[in-house]
Amino acid sequence: MRIVLLHMPWGAIDVPSLALGILHTAAARAGHVVEVRYANLDFVDWAAEHAGFGVDDYQYFSEKSYFQGAGDWAFAGALYGDNDADLDTDSAGTGTGFASYVEYLATNGASEQEIALTRATRAIAPAFIARLVEELAADPPDLVGFTTTFQQNTASLAAAKLLKQRCPQVRTVFGGANCDGPQGAALHRNFPFLDYVVRGEGEAAFPALLEGGDLSAVPGLCWRDVSGTSKANEMTRRPLPPAAILPPRYDGFFERLDASVAAGWVDPKLVVEGSRGCWWGEKHHCTFCGLNGSSMEFRSKPPADFLAEVLALAERHRLLDVYVVDNILDMGYFDTVLTSLAELPVDLRLHFEIKANLRRHQFQLLGDSGAAQVQPGIESLSTRVLRIMDKGVTGCQNVRALRDAQSAGVSVTWNYLYGFPGEQPADYESVIRQLPVLHHLDPPTGAGRIAVERFSPYFDRPELGFAITRPAFQYRATYRLPESELAELAYVFTAPPRGIGGDLAERLSAAVDTWLARFPDARLSYRDADGRVVLVNTRPGYDWRVVELTDPVELAVFRLLAQPRSPAALAAKVPGGAAAVEPVLERFTALGLLFHDGDSFLQVAVESDNQVLMRMQHRHGPAAARPRTDEVPEAARPDTEEVPDAVTIG
Repeated sequence: MRIVLLHMPWGAIDVPSLALGILHTAAARAGHVVEVRYANLDFVDWAAEHAGFGVDDYQYFSEKSYFQGAGDWAFAGALYGDNDADLDTDSAGTGTGFASYVEYLATNGASEQEIALTRATRAIAPAFIARLVEELAADPPDLVGFTTTFQQNTASLAAAKLLKQRCPQVRTVFGGANCDGPQGAALHRNFPFLDYVVRGEGEAAFPALLEGGDLSAVPGLCWRDVSGTSKANEMTRRPLPPAAILPPRYDGFFERLDASVAAGWVDPKLVVEGSRGCWWGEKHHCTFCGLNGSSMEFRSKPPADFLAEVLALAERHRLLDVYVVDNILDMGYFDTVLTSLAELPVDLRLHFEIKANLRRHQFQLLGDSGAAQVQPGIESLSTRVLRIMDKGVTGCQNVRALRDAQSAGVSVTWNYLYGFPGEQPADYESVIRQLPVLHHLDPPTGAGRIAVERFSPYFDRPELGFAITRPAFQYRATYRLPESELAELAYVFTAPPRGIGGDLAERLSAAVDTWLARFPDARLSYRDADGRVVLVNTRPGYDWRVVELTDPVELAVFRLLAQPRSPAALAAKVPGGAAAVEPVLERFTALGLLFHDGDSFLQVAVESDNQVLMRMQHRHGPAAARPRTDEVPEAARPDTEEVPDAVTIG
């Protein structure tokens, strides 16, 4: 069988599709001829030529506007055959057409330029779909498969519909995160040009579909009987064992990217997975998280297999930047995969998602193994709000993660979330007051209200505080389907807002923006040697440059506060007890050395060696991570004449 697998807009353009890479392996092992076509890159080149598209335009749809659904709305006209007159109301005349959608975008922060881009993209999308299908129809394959995740639904549906009209004999298959559970069944019911929808993991279901036979025996598969009626098989409750999770094949992607205008926009990266599910979520499902879909059970590849897979892909494609998509790093990989990477003569630059309560030596091993960036799922610096989320960490532990990661030379990416049922203004007031203390640590990319996502506890358990009313507005603006079907197809839902809002939410966002602006030039580092601690500060909120600690009580308190501790715990360990500790805490607080949350205090200064290089990484992106000192441009090197010997960057 000849198979074409399509990666449609708005899939990421700097990495190949992991899903299609795995299905390529599965189908090729079964003896089929497989081509993976990166139609997202086809669109980039076509839109750059015909509409002047740039990287910011593409990323507006692929990343920035996800929760407003602009990417799917832009291709909905190609799906339904809209003309300009159709954009003012939907097919039922309910006012969810362009005028209402513009208002929705504007309310959610879209600029006039972004709104104009959205409409202009909708106008050109049908021509791109027509061209793509024309090329496929010129030499039609036996089967065309689409992976759909995030905002790939309508572009994929539009192409499948037109292809089925042009070539009725070509079988069409959907799969991906947008097809999980009820969503996949809804897609199959409502779009009769879809022959099959694979729900859940595809390594077993896709080859079984290709073999033919009794389709009713393929777990999770949606198919049609002889009358054309949609049938949805029950999904398996037994996820794939680690040995059945296949390695991806990325044949052709990097060559296609090199030939695309996108080669000048992005740096290519490999994408791999070592595990599926979430070991923390199995015990405590974070209340807002729907990322694991219908399968939370944690499974990881044997360490030797995963390491070999990473190294083989890096060697084959001559790339060092590797994005590990696991929802959480297997703790067993520290003594196996990471230790081996740290010892090997390779210089990979890795991205991992981790839990924030790692300790200093674990961050060091991450850095030594090549982790240029981690995502610890910090989300908040308030212990009380973190408990509402069921995160299993405290505010001080999250700040410790930011500090220790930077000490190890590892960049951190995270978001500040609010809007949780039961949170109080006091949970944010204290944090906002203290943010200037943290301006030298990696800032969040922004602050935003949480969304209610399918598969999350907030979706499944209304008693946690959200009374879900209906699917989010963009689904009504995009699809011509009854409300009951939208409720099955949607991933994001609306509910009355909870928690903080108004002026306090604006103050939080403004404080985060200030942090982002000040971070590149803010520094708070220390060196502990020869019986003294020397601290250097450049944070704008504090007017001191160098402070030296030599007093035994101050040294003891500073060193003890490498871990979160209460004043009572400090008093029990420091000679002189509370009477000695209290004035030190007051002085350290005035200097901006401490973060406190409830009864816990933590010192926030970073070990000095890596901080200047971390600023280089922030300015130039992850690809510039882990430079050697002799690779840093002269103008960017630390001015050692202004810094005492004790804190000179090594």
